[in-house]
Amino acid sequence: MKNVYFIGIGGIGMSALARYYKFKGFEVAGYDRTPSELTAQLEKEGISVHYEDRPDLIPVDKDNTLVVYTPAVPSDLGEMRKVTEEGYAVLKRSRTLGEITRGQRCIAVSGTHGKTTTSTLIAHILTETGEGCSAFLGGISRNYGTNLLMSKNETVVAEADEFDRSFLQLFPEIAIVTAVDADHLDIYGDYAHVVEAFKSFVSQVSGTVIAKKGTPISAEDTKARLLSYHYTDTEADFCALNPKADGLGLFHYDLKWPGGIIKDIKVGAPGWVNAENSIAAAAACLVYGLEPEAVKAAIGTFEGVKRRLELHVNSPSLSYIDDYAHHPKELKSAISSIRDIFPGRKLTGIFQPHLFTRTRDFAEEFADALSGVDKLILLDIYPAREEPIPGVTSEIIFKDVTAPEKVLIKKEELMDYLSEEPLDVLATFGAGNIDRFVEPITKMLKERL
Repeated sequence: MKNVYFIGIGGIGMSALARYYKFKGFEVAGYDRTPSELTAQLEKEGISVHYEDRPDLIPVDKDNTLVVYTPAVPSDLGEMRKVTEEGYAVLKRSRTLGEITRGQRCIAVSGTHGKTTTSTLIAHILTETGEGCSAFLGGISRNYGTNLLMSKNETVVAEADEFDRSFLQLFPEIAIVTAVDADHLDIYGDYAHVVEAFKSFVSQVSGTVIAKKGTPISAEDTKARLLSYHYTDTEADFCALNPKADGLGLFHYDLKWPGGIIKDIKVGAPGWVNAENSIAAAAACLVYGLEPEAVKAAIGTFEGVKRRLELHVNSPSLSYIDDYAHHPKELKSAISSIRDIFPGRKLTGIFQPHLFTRTRDFAEEFADALSGVDKLILLDIYPAREEPIPGVTSEIIFKDVTAPEKVLIKKEELMDYLSEEPLDVLATFGAGNIDRFVEPITKMLKERL
């Protein structure tokens, strides 16, 4: 193959693969529906991207062209029809990642939340300690400004995505399971099938599975060694002892692990959620064979991931934090972490629901999680790959929210609404296009300081 063509190149996982093939010397191009910061960066790196359905722009040399697509792309897209009807070599994103990682020492991070931060931290520890790794990340690392790391050694860190059962394409040496919650029920149908998929995933691990204590993963599910981790449960194989936050919301703790206790680990990214993710990352790196003190030092220099409890404005009178949380449990954890970082301050949360099916399936749980803010600004549902479902709107969440203040508005009204709003701590949440507001909100709030 000389050419690799991506249909849906702007996705976080797809863009990492595009960068990988560009790094390897292939001619890389692709289509995405909408321009974004990610696609602009790909274009700067010499990758051609277009935003209209243009089958004529697909390389004509089909015998030397690999086409990679994301399942989020509709099957009736003209470009998809062309490559399938004309006999191009076509692979789904997950299969492509599986092919790349095969034959290497793979550390894979699975879970319905926490994957991106944990995998990015593992990649950072391996890089910072000098061991090195290649890494395909589900977010932009703040330490490196990219979602792809490349190394000459044979270790690769990958995010093992449960959507569309993608993670079943991976056969890792070390795997983490951060959470097994009901999600993607449009794919799985019910929670039992979610659990079944995770059990299938851990059955493919050759060395060690590190599962959060309480997840439905047992020794019978895998031929690998099974270890557990937890933030506070001291019966887990890896856990935090004496955790405490400093004035910046950064957590310090002693790590209990099978090799003893590592004293006074400081997590470089704020919030107890990042502290918990750091335990999982440390566990993987210690199992891998890194020295305890080197792991400890690297965790302290971790700056986090864009859109994961990312602070944009921080002053005693006005603060703004952005997070990717789009599942009720993620929202609950993020809101709890923000409360720890900014104790006693008024928290205004803006949430954009992601997917009609997820809103329908978890409306009650979303309402409960969002009731944890002092004021909720709720936006319309971001549809992503879905068609509207009759009767499913943000209203089915909004009506049950018990926060002291709440308002339901369209995203087009958001900036005008915020310009008149007295704010203390503001947080944006969601996996849709709410990230387009981060820059204008930051600019507006900095002008108030």
